[in-house]
Amino acid sequence: MSEHFFHFQGEGGDIVDGYMDIRKANLNDPEGYRYRLSETCPQYAAHKNTVETDHETSLVQAVYQYVKKSQSTAYLQTVINGKTVEQRMDEALQYLMNEKFNKQYGLITGATTADWGDVQPEHEWGVELDQNSHLAIDIYDNAMFIIALNDYLSLTEQNQAHWQKIKETFVQNTRKQLWDPERQKFIPHIYLDGSPFPADFDENALHYHGGTTIAIEAGLLSPEEIQTVYRQMQANVKAANAQSIGLTIYPPYPTGYFKNSWLSAYYYQNGGDWTWFGGRTIQQLIANGFYHEAYEAISPMLDRVIANNGFFEWYTPE
Repeated sequence: MSEHFFHFQGEGGDIVDGYMDIRKANLNDPEGYRYRLSETCPQYAAHKNTVETDHETSLVQAVYQYVKKSQSTAYLQTVINGKTVEQRMDEALQYLMNEKFNKQYGLITGATTADWGDVQPEHEWGVELDQNSHLAIDIYDNAMFIIALNDYLSLTEQNQAHWQKIKETFVQNTRKQLWDPERQKFIPHIYLDGSPFPADFDENALHYHGGTTIAIEAGLLSPEEIQTVYRQMQANVKAANAQSIGLTIYPPYPTGYFKNSWLSAYYYQNGGDWTWFGGRTIQQLIANGFYHEAYEAISPMLDRVIANNGFFEWYTPE
């Protein structure tokens, strides 16, 4: 339930990544998560992956989906630990502007990850910002922010002018800074203080499928550009010997570029084939009228579900 996330909201407005039964949490493990506790939700312990910048925007989007489907606008006035859901959503968005906004590029930042992934390359686990992290700007985080702003603006009259102006600025800056018109794709990262990868590595050769899908959802691409990036995705699926449009990135980062061994080539978020993210791509094809392409993309996914007797989170090419 979204209320639980709001119970663990930080003083600055930040939102946690997840929570678990406090009886199962190892609160004193120096190598594990730094758990956050709440007096108003004492049965759980919460944790936050600090390399990613999508927790706040994900929660705003989740509230929007709930209100849209339930038609329960009164939920926005639910009071959680002294503040309404509406106020807490506003504070979550403001946290990103206060703590993650980069004035030079006019966009929000996070650690270096593989597309929408939540593992940085500089650490064996890779889920916590530290002195070794390389801060960067990417399409996924910023497109998620634009979607969250759209959702927030459609739900409430609170601070409309403030957030409308910010949304328009982010749409403009995202296109200006991250879209590569020559290659007709989004660049993977803008680095604020150097890249964690070798100097001779051409990172812009990589296609970030997940972030591109979220950019379509944010309304950042024209119909012609959507068709172009879809064709690129399908060409990449074929070249990677992947089973579906759920392929995260292509080509993947070479094995060894991430200290976490799960980020070896074609594994996990580094070129794995993710059912739920492929589904988001198909949703956006439908939303933009590309019905033939959507049918083409979903067919192998459905075949796989039948063959494997269920949905599974991700696959390797094998």
